[in-house]
Amino acid sequence: MARPTLYGIAHCDTVKRARAWLEGQGVDFDFHDFKKAGVPLSGLEQWLGAVGWEPLLNRRGTTWQRLDEARRNAVRDAASARALMLDQPSVIKRPVVQWPDGRITVGFDVADWARRIKA
Repeated sequence: MARPTLYGIAHCDTVKRARAWLEGQGVDFDFHDFKKAGVPLSGLEQWLGAVGWEPLLNRRGTTWQRLDEARRNAVRDAASARALMLDQPSVIKRPVVQWPDGRITVGFDVADWARRIKA
């Protein structure tokens, strides 16, 4: 049976909660750490196509806040967001999950995840 793949950063609090929740539900999953393994280009392309660039861009995080204003203002479309995400993986909202059915989710939503693992 296929396993979900959770993409994120190991020290991110939301990723820690998401991983702990999956483990608590007895769900086997694969974890891909952006800091250690980089952002998978094919994965990023798939995520952008599935959910769009705006939901993937974490404008609340410290990485975004630390960018200079010109760099933030330059992110206006999928291409500019993609370039920033490849250069600064921490601006990707976490976790990104590829579920066994091929669907992609961004962020940790217990109710949604519970429905997905029971389906």
